[in-house]
Amino acid sequence: MTAEFPFSRLVDARAQQRRFLFLQGPPGPFFRELASALAKRGAGVSRINLSGGDVHDWPTGATNYRGRMRDWPTFFDRFVRRHDITDLVVFGDCRPVHQAALNMAKLRSLRVFVFEEGYIRPNWMTLERDGVNGHSPFGRDPKAILENAAWLPPVPELPPITASFRRRMRDSYWHYHHVVTGRLLLKFPFYRSHRHGSITLDGIGWLLKLRRTKRLARHADALIRQLAGARYFLFPLQLNGDYQIRAHSPFGSMTAAVDFVIDSFAGHAPADAILLIKDHPLDSGFRDWRRYVARRAEALGIAHRVQHIAGGSLDDLAQQAVGMVCINSTSGTLGLAMGKPVVVLGDAVYDIPGLTHEGGLDSFWCDPQTPDPVLYDAFKRSLHARCLVRGGLASASAMRILIENSVDGLLLDTGAAGLVPDLPWQAYSRNRAPEQS
Repeated sequence: MTAEFPFSRLVDARAQQRRFLFLQGPPGPFFRELASALAKRGAGVSRINLSGGDVHDWPTGATNYRGRMRDWPTFFDRFVRRHDITDLVVFGDCRPVHQAALNMAKLRSLRVFVFEEGYIRPNWMTLERDGVNGHSPFGRDPKAILENAAWLPPVPELPPITASFRRRMRDSYWHYHHVVTGRLLLKFPFYRSHRHGSITLDGIGWLLKLRRTKRLARHADALIRQLAGARYFLFPLQLNGDYQIRAHSPFGSMTAAVDFVIDSFAGHAPADAILLIKDHPLDSGFRDWRRYVARRAEALGIAHRVQHIAGGSLDDLAQQAVGMVCINSTSGTLGLAMGKPVVVLGDAVYDIPGLTHEGGLDSFWCDPQTPDPVLYDAFKRSLHARCLVRGGLASASAMRILIENSVDGLLLDTGAAGLVPDLPWQAYSRNRAPEQS
């Protein structure tokens, strides 16, 4: 891809003036390999490890911070000045260590780049300046979105990215294994993971869930047959410890969100409507959502109208749904793409007048507003051009595509409003797909 890029010489010239500092990334080698690709283009790269998991993912050529959280901002600032850092790269902007670093980075006028799981999935990752999700600089004014998308081409039709759930599980297991051992062996005695709850209990939950896989699949298949032709609203759950819930919603936990949605459904939904609550596929299963949902619905006298499912295709379930209830899940963009009414209960980048339901959850059950397809098309083109990079983390080929597309996005950055300038030749130049292996 790089050889075809018309401004590659300009990009490489800029790279020689940049020094990137990487903090915590997703479990696995992505950040290390991305830094290597930047270094090959002439950029300087540094890394600070804050946990045993970080060391496992980036074992050499990094600086380890083993101090207390209260001393972290000063350490970070001194490191930035000593190494002439110009750019900061993180995965997620809500982790305490990242929040402190981002605040210090602003004082030093560093460019800040934030990666996150893609707003539109699969095949894409999010890459924005200064913040993502509820902190995203992406504008939500419908008129501005339509005007800014006028010159953008359609989102290209590209082959799907290969993915392996087993690879993601492997990378996550070994990362968090070393987080735990790093503390136990006093290599990083003061480190506290950003994850909500216990890593060990999550692991036990996964072992129990894997033992129930076939039974859960049979229940899901039977329920899907039962719902054929039924009028149901779909509520995809999010991970309880996700910062989308902890930082970008009013609930603080998924149990509070489930209670809120079921209460509203009981009081305002038509008598013939069904609420289908779907587990997140990466939920460890430590909490028995099926039992929790059943107890809550029974207490409200609507046990026969509230169902729980721990499997099934989200695409198929959304296609048959009357509408979708989302806190800020990326599954909302799936519903909008299908023309389904979507109501947002948190702070989502796609919560835009004309796209999502206005008027609150209580009115949604009886009068769900459908999205404007013209506005959604403009929103999608703008989102792809400004916030998304093609690729993924779940296979070698997907990561290679993600790295190649991310390098140009990082080196061509033009400001906090987005990662591409407002010129038609730039759109999607960094999102072409090399041949997969």
